Amino acid sequence: MITAKAEPQEVLEAVIIRFVGDSGDGMQLTGTQFSDTSAMFGNDVATFPNYPAEIRAPQGSLYGVSGFQVHIGSVEISTPGDNVDLLVAMNPAGLKTNLRALKPGHTVIVDTDSFSKKNLEKAQYESNPLEDGSLENYRVIEVAMTSLTKETLKAVEGLDNKSITRSKNMFALGMVYWMYDRSTDYTIEFFNKKFKNKPQIIEANTKVLNAGYYFAETLELIPNAYTIAPAKMESGTYRIIMGNTATAWGFLAAAEKSGLELFLGSYPITPASDILHELVKHKHFGVKTLQAEDEIAGITSAIGASFAGDLALTTTSGPGLALKGEALGLAMMIELPLVVVDVQRGGPSTGLPTKTEQSDLLQAMYGRNGESPIIVIAASTPSNCFDFAYEAAKLTLEHMTPVLLLTDGYIANGSAPWKIRSVDDMPEIKNNKVSEAHENWHPYDRDENSLARNWAIPGSPGLEHRVGGLEKDRVSGNVSYVPENHEYMTKIRAEKVKRVQNYIPDIETEFAQEGDLLVVGWGGTYGSLYSAVKQMSDEGHSNIGIAHFNYINPLPKNTEEVLKKFKKIIVCELNSGQFVQILKTNFNGFEFLQLNKVQGLPFANNELIQKFKSLVK
Repeated sequence: MITAKAEPQEVLEAVIIRFVGDSGDGMQLTGTQFSDTSAMFGNDVATFPNYPAEIRAPQGSLYGVSGFQVHIGSVEISTPGDNVDLLVAMNPAGLKTNLRALKPGHTVIVDTDSFSKKNLEKAQYESNPLEDGSLENYRVIEVAMTSLTKETLKAVEGLDNKSITRSKNMFALGMVYWMYDRSTDYTIEFFNKKFKNKPQIIEANTKVLNAGYYFAETLELIPNAYTIAPAKMESGTYRIIMGNTATAWGFLAAAEKSGLELFLGSYPITPASDILHELVKHKHFGVKTLQAEDEIAGITSAIGASFAGDLALTTTSGPGLALKGEALGLAMMIELPLVVVDVQRGGPSTGLPTKTEQSDLLQAMYGRNGESPIIVIAASTPSNCFDFAYEAAKLTLEHMTPVLLLTDGYIANGSAPWKIRSVDDMPEIKNNKVSEAHENWHPYDRDENSLARNWAIPGSPGLEHRVGGLEKDRVSGNVSYVPENHEYMTKIRAEKVKRVQNYIPDIETEFAQEGDLLVVGWGGTYGSLYSAVKQMSDEGHSNIGIAHFNYINPLPKNTEEVLKKFKKIIVCELNSGQFVQILKTNFNGFEFLQLNKVQGLPFANNELIQKFKSLVK
């Protein structure tokens, strides 16, 4: 067992580290362990996993590189960061594709054993970068990690060569633990839990982790360890949480608060599958999960569960949302509660399955036949995926219409500290269930304020009624082809969604409340935009504010009022300009500037600041 050193000599406010290697090199596990250890220490943390779409891409290939970036600090951390302070490259391909992200003069650790002629050719190097002077602007630490790992484990019996080689990621992790004054205790505890029935694996990983730690201590290139003090955060109990996990837990809390059983009907799809994986674990909370045979079966099973009285949801990504469109229109037509979670990824078609994008917004708004309005909201950080999953459940149950919750691969796979809270402290969730019939009961009687209809459960005496995709009579719910009735029902369903404005909070600006420039964003770009505007504010730009939207349809009531307070408005999106189209449709007379990025990557802090400064000269 190794504990952190008592008196490190150099204190840092924050550091950005990126681990890269083949998809089989364990970079996601390495990064996660460093992140979790830092969170346990009390640092603020933000992470960004970046991995190939192929289950096992060709070894050593440029497009097969898997990476994990973590940003830790004693100060507020809003994003995983841009350029890195430390790059750990387990092979030439990882170095080739990620070196440009390393700050000049900063450190790169490489496994020299992987820099063979064959691997250099796969990475399209004409010469060995460790020998040709191309790395002279960086501090390079060359370590024969594979050889040292084999030497460390030569006395451990029962391990094959593959198992031994796979442990080299722990050598790298041990080195980084020493460099940044982290304890190895948490990771060793993780080994003991995860591999409790495999003592040889526990022994091997522990030995290699410690070997990497002690090896770093001997290196002259790293004379002293750095340390990052715990962050000052609101008091409470925290845990580090991924966005997809937070989404699943938000629905668990909503089911508990509403007193309903939770049903998930879903078809696995990257990057949404982890919500299904998480909810499967919680049968003891009355959760029912169905891994359906396709996307259509997933959503229609959820509609059936909603008809039977459950809090029902389905999860997907962009291609799956396209397949769910017809059934989503059915849920809107029947006016049943249903949450659809779309964890957006790069498109179109199969596109970039493991990369982030915000290109499903217009599909969420309009991707159904006929006049088919639904509520659309978006989470903006890994931790508030919990809040907006809860909010999606609350809105769908109280307004009797589907809610589409948008997240994206960036925040779904990213992680951040999350303050644990009690369900007792969460907002009340009502529903429109009718328990018994009365003389004048009709299935499409509506609440006079929200316009939500009754929710009558099948099998309830006296509450029998028809549902289906054909147009309904405004009162009885029976099939109706009367032209005036169809127009009335079309308008009342749209008005019901519009009235949700009365139940959601106003949009609030951060930093400047009025001034020269308003930065507008939505969804998962929040951390990047906040970080950039905060930096400018700290530099003395007091005339720039940020308005970040979580409620898309309907928009907050005071949106126009906020827009009027700024001379210039720039809308920043990870698409070609979809939210800006919605704003232009709703608010005439405004000039909306745009900053768009469609690379499968989040905004970088420097590109945002450069653009914003050009607008507030």
